[in-house]
Amino acid sequence: MAQRIWLIVCVILLIPIRTLGQEMPLKVGVVGLSHSHVHWILSDLDRKDIDVVGIVEPNKDLAQRYAQQYGYSMSIVYNTIKEMIAATHPEAVTAFGSIYEHLHVVEVCAPEGVHVMVEKPLAVSVEHAKKMKMLARKHNIHLLTNYETTWYPTNHKAYELLKENYIGTTRKIIVRDGHKGPKKIGVNKEFLDWLTDPIQNGGGAITDFGCYGANLTTWLMEGEKPSTVTAVTLQQQPENNPKVDDDATIILTYNDNVKVIIQASWNWPIGRKDMEIYGVNGVIYVDNKHDMRIHISKGYDGFTAETFNLEERTPPFNDPFALLKAVVRNEVALKPNDLTALENNMIVVEILEAAIKSAKLGKTVKLSAID
Repeated sequence: MAQRIWLIVCVILLIPIRTLGQEMPLKVGVVGLSHSHVHWILSDLDRKDIDVVGIVEPNKDLAQRYAQQYGYSMSIVYNTIKEMIAATHPEAVTAFGSIYEHLHVVEVCAPEGVHVMVEKPLAVSVEHAKKMKMLARKHNIHLLTNYETTWYPTNHKAYELLKENYIGTTRKIIVRDGHKGPKKIGVNKEFLDWLTDPIQNGGGAITDFGCYGANLTTWLMEGEKPSTVTAVTLQQQPENNPKVDDDATIILTYNDNVKVIIQASWNWPIGRKDMEIYGVNGVIYVDNKHDMRIHISKGYDGFTAETFNLEERTPPFNDPFALLKAVVRNEVALKPNDLTALENNMIVVEILEAAIKSAKLGKTVKLSAID
């Protein structure tokens, strides 16, 4: 009997030791289900590093539809962020509602000490972005912005090559993003309703896809703001996007004689997220997530060529939720210029607001002149 009791005591004592040896998953709340990027996390609910403890979605039809698709219980679905936080105590939330709602998410979560990651872009306006930054700083929370292109190994390889002066001094960057349009590619109605609303999305393609180029360019330019912003918008599908633009060209100029052209459109015949970076000695073509080319000039129109097919980046730099966990747990410290960092994305919002203003007024806008 004494030996049995001693064995039980040893087992009990060992449990905390084993628990200490295991890293606990990050408790995450999902705020909103209308953004189709939410499938990114719902399709991976069995992962070990993230534990989705609650979902906020007042549209119960939508919540039930995804519950059937992904197998989560409706018992973890709440009507408000406050209810979800009180019941589940998440360490962080990921926002998958409209861009306009991002401010409200931070207003509720920041005072509770809950970290926030929003889908791109950070905010619909500079006014909203400044309020979000103030709240994040006041309550000492992390505020991240997620872009699909952040996880492209080709973009990071291009960044490394630029820092190595592989193609010489940068002269021009061209970023192209978009697809056939939300309605044409068949996004869900809940997403389409706010994506094509100038208030809830902040704009059309100029916001939805212009933000990618602004984010990447701010990163490549090491956090420098452009001196001027010029934009032209079109509405090529008025029957599908009656309230917003669906094609935008944004031109940025920088004081060190660099020009950036951002082509954001819901009218590409084939979906794309690609980039070209021109230096005085060559060009880097980022064709997609894994494929890129480098041409180094020889003579008038000759060149030497290199091609790359890159593997996924190593954790936690290959996935937004893995990085969120690493940042919250102080395993990774974001630099101000990082693609997900608040400082970078404040500049993104400034660029987008200036671009919208430029397109409306039909003239170039100096970034420092934004109210």
